[in-house]
Amino acid sequence: MTVADALLLGLGAVAVGAGALVVTTAHLVRAGLYLVVCLGAVAGLYLVLTAELVAWVQVLIYVGAVVVLLLFAVMLTRAPIGASADLDRPGLPALLVGGGASLGLAALLVDAYRWSSVPAPAPGTAEVLGAQLFRSWVLPFEVLSVLLLAALVGAIIVSRPDIGGGGR
Repeated sequence: MTVADALLLGLGAVAVGAGALVVTTAHLVRAGLYLVVCLGAVAGLYLVLTAELVAWVQVLIYVGAVVVLLLFAVMLTRAPIGASADLDRPGLPALLVGGGASLGLAALLVDAYRWSSVPAPAPGTAEVLGAQLFRSWVLPFEVLSVLLLAALVGAIIVSRPDIGGGGR
């Protein structure tokens, strides 16, 4: 086992553990902070895999923007910050669905690769990634930006009682 393998296992364990804490905690702010740990561990995984650009995008976009936006939304909407009784739901159906999905994905992965080794591609640069993104994948990139804009406008409309009718 190399150092990279040990780092991948350690960071993967941190990411899975923090992800489990995100969905099991009853405190909304703590869930946001556990999400920061989980996304930071994923960024660390990208660094170990020598995808520095993707790691920095992960930190800047997800950790720096999405989680901060989530925490500000919680604090500005006066949602309950502590444990909330209305968020408690039976754990058995969630465990069954999550376990079934995990087993299905594991079976799909084993069936797809049959425990064979896959050769690693040549390491790329930010220039190669940008060329692929803005030449070959420009249409999906623009569709995604329009989708995110529509989600943002929808969130504003839903959150404003004078526009969306939430306060009537």
